[in-house]
Amino acid sequence: MPQILEQFLPLIGLLIVGVIILGVLKAILASKKVEGTNYPYQAIPNLFTPAERSFLGVLDQAIDAEYRVFGKVRVADVMSVTKGMTRSEWRKAFNRIQSKHFDFVICRASDSSILLLIELDDKSHKKTSRMERDDFIERATEAAGIPLLRIPCQRSYSTHEVSSLIATHLPKIEKANKTLDTKT
Repeated sequence: MPQILEQFLPLIGLLIVGVIILGVLKAILASKKVEGTNYPYQAIPNLFTPAERSFLGVLDQAIDAEYRVFGKVRVADVMSVTKGMTRSEWRKAFNRIQSKHFDFVICRASDSSILLLIELDDKSHKKTSRMERDDFIERATEAAGIPLLRIPCQRSYSTHEVSSLIATHLPKIEKANKTLDTKT
């Protein structure tokens, strides 16, 4: 009997090493899986959709150097919930703005003051849920006193037309801001 055992001893040793290796590999894979579930994220290849990128190119050309354009700005970074509410009311109001964003925000380059919000409206804005969101955003920006410009999504844009459209809003805003500056 001992002779038979001696013949299989190398095979038993290989089997034990194989089981150990499989155990280690299983532990490594399990740790990676746990790590993956804690951080279930992946990169998004582009910040803007093709339509937004196209409009941004025109928008950059349409505004003067005294202004800067920012894209995909969170609503909660542009306006805040007013004081004087209960904690529950404040939380509810904040929750309505925390995950929404504006397509573009035009600021004064010298001090980053917010001058104009722009929403690029594609066909998704005709859906009921999106129309309710748009209505909420319009009322919120109006309450906050920040102008909102809605521009229909198109295949292409004229720099001159976009510049003219924005210019109809910016001089009024600049004039209002200068009036406020002189009062303070």
